[in-house]
Amino acid sequence: RDLHSFPTRRSSDLVAQAQRTHEYPSPPVRQHALGGFATPALAVAAFANGYINWTAATVTGRMRGLAALSVGQARSAMNLAAAQTAQDYELRRSGVANSGTVEAIAPVRAQAGHYAVVTRELTTASHNDAYRGLRPSWHVALATVTPAPGGGGWVVSAWQPEN
Repeated sequence: RDLHSFPTRRSSDLVAQAQRTHEYPSPPVRQHALGGFATPALAVAAFANGYINWTAATVTGRMRGLAALSVGQARSAMNLAAAQTAQDYELRRSGVANSGTVEAIAPVRAQAGHYAVVTRELTTASHNDAYRGLRPSWHVALATVTPAPGGGGWVVSAWQPEN
C-alpha cells in the first residue's frame, strides 16, 4: 500500500463523516493555562470572581484573562465573551458594570471535579437609568476543574451559568 494514499483516504473519510454529521473531527488540541491554583475550590473562586466583577472598560480584558487561566469549554466561552464584549457599543455607551461576591462553592455529589457556585451580583449603568433600582440577585453556575496542563495545580475547564 502506498504511504501517500493513506492520508488522502483518511482525509476523504473525515470529509464524508463531516458531511453526514455536520462536524469535522479533529485531533485534540493541547492547551496551556497561565498557572494553576492549589485547590479546585481556589480555581473556581478565582474564576468566578473574575467573571462577576467588571466594568464596561474592563470586561473584555477580564474575559481574555479568564480564557488564559482556563482550558477547554471554559476557555472557548471566555474567548467568545471577550470577542462579543469588545464589539458591544451599548455596553460602553451605557457604562454597564457588574459587581458581586461568591457566596458558596460546593462539590456536586457523585461528580468528581464538578462544583456548584452561588454568587450575589448587582448590575449598574453609570450613563443611563437602565438598571436603576435593580436589587442584587442570586446566580448559580456549574464549574468543572481539571489538573493544570503540565501539572502545577488546578484550572477551570468548563463554566456554565445557570441563570
